Amino acid sequence: MIEPRLDRVVVHDYLQVNGGAERLVLTAARAFPASRLLVSGVYPGFARTADVGGVDIRVAGRLLRLLPRVIRALLVFGWPASLRIDAAAVLYSGIYAPLAARRQTRGRRIYYCQTPPRFAFDRRQEYLERVPRLLRPVLGWAFNRYRSVYSRAVHGMDLVLTNSRHVQARLERDLGIHAKVLYPPIDTHGLTWLGQHDYYLSVGRLEANKRVEQIVRAFLLLPDRQLVVASGGSQLARLRRLSEGAPNIRFTDWVDDSTLNELIGHAVAVLYLPRDEDFGMSAVEAMAAGKPVIGVAEGGLKETVVDGETGILLDGDPVPEAIAQAVTELTPERAAAMRMACERRAQLFSRERFVAELNACCAAAPEV
Repeated sequence: MIEPRLDRVVVHDYLQVNGGAERLVLTAARAFPASRLLVSGVYPGFARTADVGGVDIRVAGRLLRLLPRVIRALLVFGWPASLRIDAAAVLYSGIYAPLAARRQTRGRRIYYCQTPPRFAFDRRQEYLERVPRLLRPVLGWAFNRYRSVYSRAVHGMDLVLTNSRHVQARLERDLGIHAKVLYPPIDTHGLTWLGQHDYYLSVGRLEANKRVEQIVRAFLLLPDRQLVVASGGSQLARLRRLSEGAPNIRFTDWVDDSTLNELIGHAVAVLYLPRDEDFGMSAVEAMAAGKPVIGVAEGGLKETVVDGETGILLDGDPVPEAIAQAVTELTPERAAAMRMACERRAQLFSRERFVAELNACCAAAPEV
């Protein structure tokens, strides 16, 4: 339960890793006066690396702490009597937290949608095919039930914000809602050009949809180019085995913000090739440090990286050979020449802009 008379509350699913969504809600919570960040759980991958200074984080549903994080989040935010939210304005973030909006007793309801839940909408069949056939009817019913509850929650918001035109179109298609685009906040001050060492940097989480395996395979073709992989994920052990014996490839696992900023600031360029990315904060963070991005021409990256000016955007599902060619073309000299354009581009996505626009939305949220 949240004590009454708070000015602003941010409600987010859970803090799992120190990723883009987590940094966004921390920024929002710091920006709000008399605010609080409410989550269903704080997990080790986040706690080890994130800077939570100045944020009042409260964990709801502590009695459910032994449950898997998704089930815990569903129960915390979806169970009818699990909590009460009382504040002048509440910002919901994630795909489970919005279910709690019906228990908000006063104030504006604002939803910042990173993406509609793909398992309940356009990728439903893909998710069903991942489980044994006998379980699909039950899981399909659960997806449909969740989709109905989620849709009602989103339609009950006073304002829906989203992180890109790419996701704006997805919301229009899946839910019939026209959301306002508010680009995520990027630390354009903390990320700076620190020089240029001899390595290229991969920052995508080590999961299949981030296509880091293709990056690693590309550098196996480039023994004279150095790659640092500064992230963790379920593919870490397998990718380490794949690159065993390749001295030009190094893995750091997850690192704290300070270390990551150092790695970005000294890199030649950053490689970030996510599949159908909603926005892609990592690409803008690289540009904030004056580093061009080797990315892919799909999703939110088409709104952030300017091909040929602040990086190279590859078409389709790039194979290792295409990635290797882009690395070869983006020499240290060419990367350094893009520095000023990268820094200027990143300013369009600054924290100051995000905070100012978010505060204006909270002060006068129009009807959806």
